[in-house]
Amino acid sequence: MLDQVTDQRPENDFVRMEYERERKGPPEGFPRLPDIPGSRYTDEEFLALEKEMMWDKAWLYAGHVDQLPEKGSWFLWRNSGVPIIVVRTLQGEIKAYYNTCQHRGAPLVTEDKGTDRGFVCGYHGWSYTLDGKLTAVRDKRDFVDLDFSCRSLVQVRCELLGSLIFVNKDIDAQPLIEHIGPMAAQLEQFDLENLRLVDSREYEVDCNVKILLDAFLEVYHLKSIHVSTVDRFLDHRAMIVTLWPQGHSRMATPNRRPDWVDPGTVGMPEIETITEFPAKNNVSYQIYPNFVMPPAPTGIPILQFWPLGHKRTRVVSSWLAPHHDPENPHPLWPTRLSNWERILYEDLQYAPQIQESLESPGFKGMPLNYQERRLYHWHEELDRRIGLNRVPEHARVEQVLKDWVQTD
Repeated sequence: MLDQVTDQRPENDFVRMEYERERKGPPEGFPRLPDIPGSRYTDEEFLALEKEMMWDKAWLYAGHVDQLPEKGSWFLWRNSGVPIIVVRTLQGEIKAYYNTCQHRGAPLVTEDKGTDRGFVCGYHGWSYTLDGKLTAVRDKRDFVDLDFSCRSLVQVRCELLGSLIFVNKDIDAQPLIEHIGPMAAQLEQFDLENLRLVDSREYEVDCNVKILLDAFLEVYHLKSIHVSTVDRFLDHRAMIVTLWPQGHSRMATPNRRPDWVDPGTVGMPEIETITEFPAKNNVSYQIYPNFVMPPAPTGIPILQFWPLGHKRTRVVSSWLAPHHDPENPHPLWPTRLSNWERILYEDLQYAPQIQESLESPGFKGMPLNYQERRLYHWHEELDRRIGLNRVPEHARVEQVLKDWVQTD
């Protein structure tokens, strides 16, 4: 039997895959996973707690530095539920602010992106630097003891993971690199700092956000949903999972043939620093709660899943690549993006029907299996972030996977 902690280490990944392929049941000592209550997908009280304690306090991917090509450039980001300006200051720093004038709450910008030397509210003309400082107000003589130093724009935590911009509305949040813990060392090989943005597009789906998140945390569905695409070359029975603290995780699925290479990527530039395991297998990282990244040597797709309400989700799909020239992209990119979108649609198409079905009296809960343990890990973390005592009893998840979480 593989030890549940030591044999989750990267140097044993190939050994673990062989074990997974040959096992006759779950590993000895793996706990029975209690049902995930169905009310976690439909109960308004629970979903309100989820938003307050998880979504509003999480590190969330906002964009790529290529979206801020020069000093003074900015873009407006709305996926967190409130409008946030992400800007490259005149000093070259990347910062984020709520798009809210400190006079009477009007928006500072109304376009999706732009380039400026400062922000001027279109309602009453209050002016701010790109560092968020209030510099001028119209008819200053009419204000009594107006302290400019107390009227700066409200800043949002903003940190970089290579060239990826993350924001967090919780000013007391743990620094991003510390937060992702052991994953940070593994991500270094992908040279994220030097990857360029190739493409980004959005899709909206009529379902709860967790329905789609669930689908990207397991490969148990491949033989049903992806019969004519990825199931043809992926060996889902040999998939391995690494669970990390804070709800983060990694999944790796080998190809059916060890020498298989995606013919649509042959000849494309590769990430020189990528190691053998992710180069030869299909690895997928998840930064909690909604960032999914399955890197490949020639490019990295990034998926995020955003709640637009209890029954509607926005999916953002972006691609990063090494040595990408936006003015002269590699000729294989149009076909590659089209193939990716086809696979993505296979996952999205079924979600509205799942939403309709789980709202019926026939859905009580989810009996997850060993292959689906990333889902259970995700839900355990959600309860921890809400607070175990605050989760309504009917929606609570029992904490059973702590001995299967790798801490280094």
